[in-house]
Amino acid sequence: MATVHDLFPGTTARQSASRTHSPRGKPIAFGRRAEYIFEQLHLIDVRGSRQAAANYRLAACAPRKKKRLCFLMAGLVSLLSSDIFIGAQRDIVDLALPTDNDALFRSDGPAFYQYIERDYEGQKSTPWEGGQYGFVRDPVETAAGVVYTRFHEGIDIRSIHRDANNDPLDEVRAIAAGKVVYTNSVPGYSNYGRYIVIEHRWDSSPYYSLYAHLSAIDVRAGQSVQKGEHIATMGYTGVGINQERAHLHLELNLIINHRFQGWYDQVYRTEPNHHGIYNGINLDGMDVARLYLELHKNPALTIPEFLAREETFYKVTVPRSGHFELLNNYPWMLNGGATKRPPSWEVSFARSGVPLRIEPSDKKVSQPELTYVKPSRADYSLLTRGEIAGRDQNAHLTDYGRQLMRLLTYPR
Repeated sequence: MATVHDLFPGTTARQSASRTHSPRGKPIAFGRRAEYIFEQLHLIDVRGSRQAAANYRLAACAPRKKKRLCFLMAGLVSLLSSDIFIGAQRDIVDLALPTDNDALFRSDGPAFYQYIERDYEGQKSTPWEGGQYGFVRDPVETAAGVVYTRFHEGIDIRSIHRDANNDPLDEVRAIAAGKVVYTNSVPGYSNYGRYIVIEHRWDSSPYYSLYAHLSAIDVRAGQSVQKGEHIATMGYTGVGINQERAHLHLELNLIINHRFQGWYDQVYRTEPNHHGIYNGINLDGMDVARLYLELHKNPALTIPEFLAREETFYKVTVPRSGHFELLNNYPWMLNGGATKRPPSWEVSFARSGVPLRIEPSDKKVSQPELTYVKPSRADYSLLTRGEIAGRDQNAHLTDYGRQLMRLLTYPR
């Protein structure tokens, strides 16, 4: 079989080892390099399967082709079935909708999202848009126009099955294979009522789906589940939901810190935490509806690619810490090259508060510091989830915002 040195003359054994293995020993870089060669030669869509590459081998090495091209193709195709190419393979983010309601894929928002009840300036309405992800609730008139100030971290999927008493019958199913890590069976412990959290692993990074407002939970913590497996029944447990508005609240989250409880005990000394590390403060939700739609168009899409399309709304520089779990859990966030011990880290966030990128910084800070925010005419307290306040040059992290940023690197 062709070697690294055959395919890329001048590469030493030390160089090839450093370029083909991650710090954890998983081959990565050479796979990307091989993808690049394929793309430059316009020979194969590298997003396809190993079998597609193998099928191309005969055509690529037809007698009229140059010997060097045949040799290169043969070597690269051989690599597809070897351990050195494993890094090019990515876990497929294969998601199923959690209920029978599939109106999302028909672009029928009113049929998919549960409406909210709104009273704006004396005018009552029931907009289905309030069931979407993002800043979709509590409109306020500002100098910049109407701003929706209340953030909704998931999506509310309306019921389509009811019994004779109008109670929801909708079956709730796991959106992907994973492990049940938490169930809350006491409705009064959370605004979410009864809810379930399932951990999923894609490319070694943890992600957490959350299913809330359930009437019944039919799985237990520690149980493995498959995509589409029954886990619960829809309900209307939680705050502010009645029988008519019964729905499933669904989230897909990143986790911030597995040492959350220690941080929580320092910040909320008199308030009990019933949910451990699966408290909502420690879970940052992405736009799961948009992810469904983009995966529908491109099944090869990864979550890092999906989040890379999010706009950076603000950046915070945090002090160096011996415990920066976000970087360990989501190494794809690292931008700007590996630095063993930078003085600090600059973290980029979407307006939603979801972290997007991490960059080493030469700035020395002892406390989290706001280093960038997107210009706006409105007060930032209306545009973020309470992390930033002030206008223009007076924008600053709130006390709550500083505490959240300390969670990133807790304990220092």
